[in-house]
Amino acid sequence: GYFYIPGTETCLRIHGYVRYDAKGGDRVYARTPGDLDRDTWGKNARATLRFSTASETELGTLKTFTELRYNWNGGGDGEEDAYGSSENSSLRYAYIQLGGLRVGLDESAFVTFPGYLGNVINDDVILAGGYRTNLISYTFTGGNGFSAILSLEEGGNGDSDVDVTLNDYTPHIVGGLKYAGGWGSIAAVAAYDARNEEWAGKVRGDVNITDRFSVWVQGAYKSNDDEYFATSDGNGGFYTYRGITSFYGTWGGDWAVWGGAAFKATEKATFNLQLAYDDTKTFAATANVAYELVPGFTITPEVSYTKWDDENISLDGKDAFQGMVRFQRSF
Repeated sequence: GYFYIPGTETCLRIHGYVRYDAKGGDRVYARTPGDLDRDTWGKNARATLRFSTASETELGTLKTFTELRYNWNGGGDGEEDAYGSSENSSLRYAYIQLGGLRVGLDESAFVTFPGYLGNVINDDVILAGGYRTNLISYTFTGGNGFSAILSLEEGGNGDSDVDVTLNDYTPHIVGGLKYAGGWGSIAAVAAYDARNEEWAGKVRGDVNITDRFSVWVQGAYKSNDDEYFATSDGNGGFYTYRGITSFYGTWGGDWAVWGGAAFKATEKATFNLQLAYDDTKTFAATANVAYELVPGFTITPEVSYTKWDDENISLDGKDAFQGMVRFQRSF
């Protein structure tokens, strides 16, 4: 919980988690055949510290949120993630919020406002938009379940193969509408990519079938064309792969669809499933069981599968199986 900072009107909360992942099998996020075979364990440890502050003002609640991540993987400092980048430590979030106004480093409203994807670890093999960005956003929240957002964003290169940040004074623009109730929610979000002068949009629906079983589906469409790149295979030849060249339209082809379900089998165990498919005929599936052994400590075994059928890439016709387990202590 929060505690008062002596001599101020501000409350502070310190929270976070310590996590350890162990993976075996193929790399379901592979970009080329050279990335596909892991040949040994993939392991990563992470410590995350979060600092939240809050104080009441005449203009609403004034908040800040900061998140720091520190990683160590099996080969040294760094995080094994979707597209091969590596960070020993990172400032993941750092924003100020007053009422509905938010400024600073956050994740794009294009992914946060609809509600990300499913409750699986390998959820973004088919990527539904870039994440970390500087932004200025405003969220309106009505008393009847309706909310809306407008976000002016810089973009970020953490999930792309080229520079997708701004190259002039025109910002990326994201807008969204959502309606939520006890039955679930429906959300729509659209983004204008100012650098590429293209757009992308997503619609998502969530339905609570019972208090233990829920399903969701999300569809997306983008206007930017795919671009393909080549890299050396180390033997005098080349691998080809689809590049990520937009901060928003990150999936293959014009469209993509994701869907999933969650079933709370017991007070401790929840089963999660997610399926995804895009216009380049890439298919991804993941299932896990999140088991809370004791309060604050969750063990999650997960299996994932990816199949590539894009004739423009070297992975065409190949597939990948991966198994992993995550141990996480949250505080």
